[in-house]
Amino acid sequence: MNPGAISSELSALIDKISKDVAVVVEGKKDKAALEQLGIESNKIYVLNKKPLFAVAEEIAVGCTEIVILTDLDAEGKKLYGKLYALLQSLGVKVDDRVRNFLFKNTKLRQIEGITNLIQHE
Repeated sequence: MNPGAISSELSALIDKISKDVAVVVEGKKDKAALEQLGIESNKIYVLNKKPLFAVAEEIAVGCTEIVILTDLDAEGKKLYGKLYALLQSLGVKVDDRVRNFLFKNTKLRQIEGITNLIQHE
């Protein structure tokens, strides 16, 4: 997939989730990057070293569906797996489209770099 196509397809995915779904990220820089892409601040949950079960319970109270955008490195993958299981057990559907797209079509490993990917590809 060429860089322009990656950028436009990723932008379309981000636009769709920004309207319909909340997102969980690891830290403040990740949240800031998603806000730059138009996702409302109140739809972004930040882990910030909080216990995963507490974050999952908070999400379950306000959401029926979520996108998990932990980093795409080894630690982020571990967090994703644990959070995914917790959210599923609480009845929250996890939308993996953006995460899967990033894995298959980009070299991005830190979510905070997503704005550069869209703006410069």
